[in-house]
Amino acid sequence: MIGYIIGLIVILLAFYGVGIYNRLVKLKNLVEEAWSGIDVQLKKRYNLIPNLVETVKGYATHEKETFENVTKARAAAQSASTVGEHQNAENQLNKALVNLFAVAEQYPELKSNVNFLKLQDELSSIEQDIEKSRRYYNGTVRDKNTLVESFPSNLFANMFGFSKSPFFELDNEAERTVPQVKF
Repeated sequence: MIGYIIGLIVILLAFYGVGIYNRLVKLKNLVEEAWSGIDVQLKKRYNLIPNLVETVKGYATHEKETFENVTKARAAAQSASTVGEHQNAENQLNKALVNLFAVAEQYPELKSNVNFLKLQDELSSIEQDIEKSRRYYNGTVRDKNTLVESFPSNLFANMFGFSKSPFFELDNEAERTVPQVKF
C-alpha cells in the first residue's frame, strides 16, 4: 500500500514538473514573440528616420551636428543586439530626435511642409505602436519572471536553465516633466 502511495506521489510530481516546464517554454516563446513585435516597430522607425532627416536638412542646412547625432544614434540602435543595448540606444535616439524636432520648430515653413507633416504623423503612429508592443513585451516578461521566481516553479526553472528576462523601458524625458499650465 505504501508503495502505491509513493508511486502515485512520484507520478503526480512528474506531471506537475511537466506542466511547469511547458508553462515556462510557453512564456519563453511569448517573450520572444513580443520582442519580435518590438523589433518590427523599431525597424519601421529606423527606416523612417532618414526621410525625416533629409526633409529637415532641406530647410536647416547649418544644423550638421544635429543630423550627425541622429544618424549615429540610429546606427547604434540598429546594431544593438540585447534588450539592454536596445534600451540604451533607443534612449539616445529619442534624445537625438527631440533635438531634431527642436530644430524643426525654428523653421515655420518646414513645420507647414506636407512631407514633413506626413513623416511626423507616421513617426507618431509608429511611436504609439512601439508603446503597445513594449507593454505587451513587458507583460509577458512579468509573467515569465513571476513563474521563474515563484516557489516551487523556481526549482524546475533552475533545473532546466530558465532565467529571468529583462524589461524594456524607454526613458522619455518629455513624459517625466510636469506640464506647466498658464492662464
